[in-house]
Amino acid sequence: MDIVVKGRKTEVPDRFRKHVAEKLNPERIQKLDAKVISLDVEVSKEHNPRQADRSDRVEITLHSRGPVIRAEAAAADPYAALDLAQDKLEARLRKQHDKRHTRRGSGRLSAAEVADVVPDAATLNGNGEPVTAEKTDAIPTTRIGSLEVQGEGPLVVREKTHSAAPMSLDQALYEMELVGHDFYLFVDSETKLPSVVYRRHAYDYGVIHVNPDGASSSEQPPGGAGGALGG
Repeated sequence: MDIVVKGRKTEVPDRFRKHVAEKLNPERIQKLDAKVISLDVEVSKEHNPRQADRSDRVEITLHSRGPVIRAEAAAADPYAALDLAQDKLEARLRKQHDKRHTRRGSGRLSAAEVADVVPDAATLNGNGEPVTAEKTDAIPTTRIGSLEVQGEGPLVVREKTHSAAPMSLDQALYEMELVGHDFYLFVDSETKLPSVVYRRHAYDYGVIHVNPDGASSSEQPPGGAGGALGG
């Protein structure tokens, strides 16, 4: 099992790289998922002094022949953040391991049954939505990718492209929990439409289907698909 440690806009000391290799014990992880191929560990640092207690963020991504599993955490130092992220990763691995055995024993869990074993809502990662502001000549504008950022931010922009086979709603809900997000983008294997499943209140979840033909629907709320997330 390969372990790759990298820094995003920060240097990663050799001492921490060695600590990661010792902490993320391959034998322990492979007992929970024998199909694991590699682990990516990304370290980033927040330089805002008002966020000193969460200045170091560690994100662990597990790649295997099954679904991708991701866990991340922030703390006052990278060692503490790694401990928290490792705990989350192992909890998600145990859940996947238990579900695999449940499928073998009494059949596959339904979406409603999966909700019964969902833990508390996962914390969001550092990605945020752009905040628009009134345009003024006195405010400097910086272009980041396809966005124009006014002022000094803070605004973190990350762009990712994923390839994935169509899947059922049940599988999308399950994989949303494995990566620890409150939403999951997928292609519905039944409707063949781009879709998003997202967490609402308590254990409820919602689903948005996007019609690429732009055909209007009487069920779609005003403001387009984006407005449905507020429900």
